[in-house]
Amino acid sequence: MTRRILMRATGQARPGQLAGLGCALARSGARLLDINQSVTFGILSLEALVALDHEAELEQALSEVGDELGLDVQAIQISAEEYHRWSVDASQPRLIMTLLAPKLPAGILAEVGALTAEHGLTVELIHRLSGREPLDGEAPEHGSCVECWLRGEEVDVEALHEKALALGAAHGVDIALQEDSIWRTHRRLVCFDMDSTLIKAEVIDELARRHGVYDEVAEVTERAMRGELDFKQSFRERMSKLKGLDESVLADIAAELPLMDGVETLMKQLKRLGYRTAILSGGFTYFAEYLQARLGFDEIHANELVIENGKVTGEVREPIVDADRKAQLLHEIAERQGIRMEQTIAVGDGANDLKMLAAAGLGIAFRAKPLVRQQARHSISTLGLDAVLYLIGYRQADLEA
Repeated sequence: MTRRILMRATGQARPGQLAGLGCALARSGARLLDINQSVTFGILSLEALVALDHEAELEQALSEVGDELGLDVQAIQISAEEYHRWSVDASQPRLIMTLLAPKLPAGILAEVGALTAEHGLTVELIHRLSGREPLDGEAPEHGSCVECWLRGEEVDVEALHEKALALGAAHGVDIALQEDSIWRTHRRLVCFDMDSTLIKAEVIDELARRHGVYDEVAEVTERAMRGELDFKQSFRERMSKLKGLDESVLADIAAELPLMDGVETLMKQLKRLGYRTAILSGGFTYFAEYLQARLGFDEIHANELVIENGKVTGEVREPIVDADRKAQLLHEIAERQGIRMEQTIAVGDGANDLKMLAAAGLGIAFRAKPLVRQQARHSISTLGLDAVLYLIGYRQADLEA
């Protein structure tokens, strides 16, 4: 009759401990079913689930070798019912919950634990993706991030997302939920909105200020937000206010564009890791081309200003890049590059980005308004744009190596 035993070893870590425990298991003829090991501040925690198809004094052997290795070793009998329940639990879909903030308050763990328990989720693993906190107590350069692996059956992901969003807002923490799959760490295409995402500005507002028509443009924007105009209508009306603007103003604004926090780090890493990158913007090609030259985007799609005799005419060439066009472009680029939609990432801040975010395998609302954060599946508000790397699952230490 097969016996199943959970070996649990703890103590001060030192070389050779895994080898010693492994030899004891091998001498008993045990079969390895599962194993997990971690070392935190020099303390080893190792658990191994093994099966024995014959009688053997494994418990005594493990106790003796544990004494030799300086470890406290327990051998726990696992019943057939417990093993079956473990097997069933392990086959349930996994959720990945990512917590991000400049500094993570300890109290968030208790509330996350209560929230996951409320939804019948077991926390399988928690590990840190961010770098070490400096000794001077300052926040880590790229923020703090931990990733939690959760399992449970018949989880209401929408309800969990809504509660996680409220919990995070109360503590100044971004909480992102993803369904785990093979595609989560195999993304290949990242598409970005430009204004208020890649740059800390809305270019059309800056153009309006320089042309002395900011209040008029802002009034049209407000009408669009009230639902009186759709994007194309409001865009054309705002553009008409810019008629006669001198082309030289465009160069001045481009040279002064304030980049979003973390964008240079993010682009450097994405290019190093082989991602294809694109700008899909309702802004203007003139400025998207400037960012492409500066940051290395593979392609850009935005609205082309019509300029005649050195003056802005107040018109743009068709097609206008609106919400539908952004989603369509995302699909087209992925298909052209032979990339599955599950492997795509989209990042934006406005309602005009929601269709693109919904179409992508990983859609991220970045420093977005509450309505957009609520409708998007994932959001980042507390850290810079390079926090996107955490949602893909990268460790800061690996990126710096």
